[in-house]
Amino acid sequence: MKVYPVIMAGGSGTRFWPLSRRSRPKQFLDLAGEGPLLRATVKRLPPLAAPADTYVVCGPAHARAARAMLRELPAANFIVEPCARNTAPCVGLAALHVAARDRKGVMLMLPADHHIGRPEAFRAALAQAAALAAKGHIATIGIRPHAPETGYGYLKVGAKLPKGKGAHRVERFVEKPDVITAARYLADGHYLWNSGIFAFRADVILDEIRRAMPVLGEQLGAIQRALGTPAYQRTLKRVFPDCPSISIDYGVMEKSQQIVVVPADFGWSDVGSFAALPEVRPTDHVGNVAEGEALVIDGQNNVVLAAGGRPVAVIGLEGVVVVDAGDAILVCRKDRAQDVRKAVDELARRGRDEVL
Repeated sequence: MKVYPVIMAGGSGTRFWPLSRRSRPKQFLDLAGEGPLLRATVKRLPPLAAPADTYVVCGPAHARAARAMLRELPAANFIVEPCARNTAPCVGLAALHVAARDRKGVMLMLPADHHIGRPEAFRAALAQAAALAAKGHIATIGIRPHAPETGYGYLKVGAKLPKGKGAHRVERFVEKPDVITAARYLADGHYLWNSGIFAFRADVILDEIRRAMPVLGEQLGAIQRALGTPAYQRTLKRVFPDCPSISIDYGVMEKSQQIVVVPADFGWSDVGSFAALPEVRPTDHVGNVAEGEALVIDGQNNVVLAAGGRPVAVIGLEGVVVVDAGDAILVCRKDRAQDVRKAVDELARRGRDEVL
C-alpha cells in the first residue's frame, strides 16, 4: 500500500523565542539534538514512505528554506499556502494535491515539529493507521499517557474496533484539562493524549470537510477546479485567505463518526516549550539541560542554552529556563515556559522587529 505523508510545517514557534524567529520558526531548529525537526520528520519515514511521495505544506516565507533542507523531495511536493489559515484549510489543500495524483491515496498528516524517540515503533503505528484509513476510516494516533499532562488534548477511547488489531472508536475529543482532571484521566485508563497525527484517504477527508464545513468545501472546490492549470496560483491567492481559520480537530474530527484511534507508545513529544527539552535531550545527574558554554552550579532541573557564543552561568537555581541567543536573552521559570509568546507579543507591540 502506497502512503502519502503530508508534513505540516507552517507553525511560527513563538514559544521558542529567542532561538526561533519569524524567518526560522521552531520546525527549523535542532531542539532534540538530531538536526532540524522538519528534517528529522522526513528522515524517519522511509521505508514506510518514499521521498517522492512525501509532501510539505508551508508558508511563502519558509518555502525556500524548506526546499533547501529537503532536496530529496520533488519541487512539486512543496505546497505553499499564501497565508496561515490553521490546519483545516491546510489539510484540505494537501488533500486536493494528493487526490489529483491518487484519489483514494492514503494520507498521513504529520506535524513537522514533534520528536519521536523510537522511529521503528512510530512507523509500525502509522502503518496500522494507514491500513485502517484504506478501508475508509479516519485514524488518529493516541499516545498512552504516563503523567497527568495539562499541555495536551486528550481522546476518550470507545469500543474496540472489530478486526482493528487493538484500534478503538474515538468516543470524544477532550480539551487540555487542568491538573486534577488530567490526573483523573490518567487513573481512568480510557484516555489517550491527542498526538495530532492522522491517516485518511484523500477522497474521504474531502467528503468529511464538505459535510462538516460546507463553506470551506466550496472554497476547496474552486481551488480544485484550477489545480493543474495556469490559473491555480491566482485562484489560490484569491480564495485561500478567505478560508476559515480553524483546526482540523475542531472543524472536522470532532464532528465525524468515522474516527478511530491506534493506541501507541513510541517516545513521542510535541516539544511544546523549552520546559519539554529534558524529555528529548540528555540531562546531567540532577536534571539540567545545558548547551554551549552553559554553567549550572548548585542547581537542578534547569534548561540553560548558551547559543550566543559566550558563557552563561546559573547558580543556586531550580526549575528555570535561561536562553542566550546573542541578540536577545530569555529568563523564566520552567512552569511559565508556555508564556514566552507574551514576550514576543510585547516586543512586537514595541516595534522590535529586528529580534522577532
